Amino acid sequence: MPDLKISEIFYSIQGESTYAGLPCAFIRLSGCNLRCSYCDATYTWEEEKSQGIESILSAIARFPCDLVEVTGGEPLTQEATPELLSRLLETGNTVLLESNGSIAIDPIPDGVVAILDVKCPDSGSSNSFHPDNLRLVKQRLQRAAGACELKFVLSSRKDYLWARDFVTEYALIGLLPLLFSPVQKRLAPPDLAAWILEDALPVRLQLQLHAALWPNISRGV
Repeated sequence: MPDLKISEIFYSIQGESTYAGLPCAFIRLSGCNLRCSYCDATYTWEEEKSQGIESILSAIARFPCDLVEVTGGEPLTQEATPELLSRLLETGNTVLLESNGSIAIDPIPDGVVAILDVKCPDSGSSNSFHPDNLRLVKQRLQRAAGACELKFVLSSRKDYLWARDFVTEYALIGLLPLLFSPVQKRLAPPDLAAWILEDALPVRLQLQLHAALWPNISRGV
C-alpha cells in the first residue's frame, strides 16, 4: 500500500457539516484535481509530504476525540485513501470524508460519512460532479441513514438559484442534509438567509464556524 501525500494533521473544532461545533481531528491530504475560484486551501495543491497509514493513525491517536475528518485537496485522488478510512473505522472513530464530488464515491467504505460538494457555476467547476454519484449517494443512504451530506458553496444569487433547482430536480429535499454555504466576501449570509426563507427551502444555511472563531488563521483550524 503506497504512502499518502499529507498536507497537515491537526486538532480543531469541526467548522462545517452537521457535525459542526464538535472537537475533531483532521487529516488534510495534498493534491486536487479541481481549481475552484474560491478555494481556501490552495496550499494543498503542491505542498506535500509522504506518510504511511500507521504513522497517520499514531498521530491521530494523540488527539482526545474520536471524530476524524479526511479532507483535502481531494482525498479520492489518492489510491490509499479507502484503506486509511477503513483503518480509522476499525480503531473506533466516527469518520467523515470531505470530497469535491468529482470522483465516484464507491471506493468509500460503509460506515464513513461522505460529505460531497456539488460545485456551482461561479466555482468554475460546475460540470465536475461525477455522473454516478447521485445514484451512489442514494445507495449509501439506503444502507445507512446519515451516510451522506451534500454541500453547495454559493458565491451569488445565480449560484443559489442553480443549487435550488438542483436539489429540486433530483428530489433531494428530505433525503439527506443539504448544506448551503456562502463564500466569504462574495455572498452576504443575510442575503442567503433571505432567499432560503423566501423560497421556504428546507436546506441548512451553513457558515464556516472555524472561520468565525479564528478569522486570521488560514490553516490548522
